[in-house]
Amino acid sequence: MKSAVETLNPTRVRLSIEVPFEELKDSLDAAYKKINQQVTVKGFRKGKIPARVIDQRFGRGAVLEEAVNDALPKFYTEAVNEAELNVLGQPEVDITELKDGETLNFTAEVDVRPAIEIPDYSGIEVEVDAIEVSDEDVEKAVTELRERFASTSPVERAAEDGDVVTIDLEAKVDGEVLEDGIASGVSYTIGSGELLDGIDDAVKGLEAGGETTFTSELKGGSAAGKEAEVSVKVTQVAARELPELDDEFAQLASEFDTLEELQADSRKRLENMKQYDQATQAQERVLEKLLELVEVPVPEKLLADEIQTRKHNLEHHQLGQMGLDLEKYLEIQGKTEEEFDAETEEAAVKGIKTQFVLDELVNKEKLNVNQEELTEHLMRRAASSGMSPDQFAQAVVEGGQVPMLVGEVARGKALAVVVEAATVKDTNGEVVDLEDEDETAAEVAAEATDGDAVEAAEETPEA
Repeated sequence: MKSAVETLNPTRVRLSIEVPFEELKDSLDAAYKKINQQVTVKGFRKGKIPARVIDQRFGRGAVLEEAVNDALPKFYTEAVNEAELNVLGQPEVDITELKDGETLNFTAEVDVRPAIEIPDYSGIEVEVDAIEVSDEDVEKAVTELRERFASTSPVERAAEDGDVVTIDLEAKVDGEVLEDGIASGVSYTIGSGELLDGIDDAVKGLEAGGETTFTSELKGGSAAGKEAEVSVKVTQVAARELPELDDEFAQLASEFDTLEELQADSRKRLENMKQYDQATQAQERVLEKLLELVEVPVPEKLLADEIQTRKHNLEHHQLGQMGLDLEKYLEIQGKTEEEFDAETEEAAVKGIKTQFVLDELVNKEKLNVNQEELTEHLMRRAASSGMSPDQFAQAVVEGGQVPMLVGEVARGKALAVVVEAATVKDTNGEVVDLEDEDETAAEVAAEATDGDAVEAAEETPEA
């Protein structure tokens, strides 16, 4: 077999492949064997029909077609490996010449990873938010903790903000009561925003036994997105009472003996959260600067696939779980379809460029992923998905997604290398020392490359 590579543009090549006919022998033998198992000829046992009889009865062309279909993927893959190409997606194959007993010539056009030159990135400078935890922040955190330990007691007065009301609901659309539009004994905290729009104004001022109606757009159920007339009856009003802010509360709500210790721990937790957010912010901004330094051509077909993948994931997974369609989502977001398409394309381009650049850095810096790093990343991904580590690991293995996770960790390590070389200062002008940034870097890299079209395109191609 002989092969030659012609570069059509920075992201696409044409392979010209010549195959001597003797190299098709195995595929021809396989073709005769396959046809033997599929046909019957009087006077011959099934599977024992001579090749000359198959040629006479069914045509040599049918055999050649079967043999070529069998051989093309093998010779295409050999040519790709010989040229050391990083191909993306399926090739467009054209058989240019097929002479029985002489030669098979064909071309294959396919997208490839572009050659990327990583420039010196040590001069990157970014600014991030300073870590500042105010007394008000601590007070708010402790108040939220108090609310978790609040008690309620029935009161004989009109409902007010913050009260817990027990209500019965009935929703009608076009005058008809919905099958799933009736609920009794629902507990609702006024002002929480956890139920229907307009319910706060409807129940405020009502005492136990009071009834009213209001209109609201349903958020879920069989009539999600439709305007409904909702009847609400208050069966009980209860006031929420927060525990006293003292040492006794600290002992009730935490492992600490004093309120002072609880407040100090709250401050520390808030500082850790802000430190995590600061690290994420630094990585995102360093990544933006890095992408500005590198010229990355994007294959058109790959971009189209990435855009389609992102739209599909949004419409059929994220919005589907919320009972929304794309039209309603755009209405809520206040966006036109053109604006949505433009934003999706921009995010897709960034995702592909990010993956190309970070993958090139992985190769340049010779970064590897060990089992411990992969396990830690898997644990974090499992936690964010709401699955147990075992469930998530099983889903990853069954879905053939292990290489994708390895890629996320490797790209995270590449991004961490760039962040380490960059100068990161906070808004106070202080240099920020980011410790253990690998943990968040993998998540930032995964978020930026969301869609996985590149991984999908690099699956074993079929000619």
